[in-house]
Amino acid sequence: MDQETGKNTLELQEADKLGSVKIADDVVAMIAALAATEVEGVAAMSGNVTNELLSMVGVKNVAKGVRVEVLSRKVKIDLAIMIEYGYNIPATCQRVQSRVKNSVENMTGLDVTDVNIRIAGVKVSKDK
Repeated sequence: MDQETGKNTLELQEADKLGSVKIADDVVAMIAALAATEVEGVAAMSGNVTNELLSMVGVKNVAKGVRVEVLSRKVKIDLAIMIEYGYNIPATCQRVQSRVKNSVENMTGLDVTDVNIRIAGVKVSKDK
């Protein structure tokens, strides 16, 4: 727990002559949520809005539907997503798992051990 922010953080780089680097669990959750919503067929995170509306509601709402556990540089991520009607659920989920794992690992240097997905619903577009 970071004393300054009151949030769970992980030290990515210990203090050297330039200082330390810390990352909050919330940031890892936000990276995971944004990566998941980039996958074609994912309508939104559960209880969240689509990417088009993010600019209006603010970025903090992005991480709804994401739970992150960070233990000694290993990350477990649980996502609840809404799927667009007509997309193959197993194939879409595999793409989400791969995208989330790659994004979190590339941006943080942490090792993602699990990306668990719960389908919270199916979104049917109005023209169908």
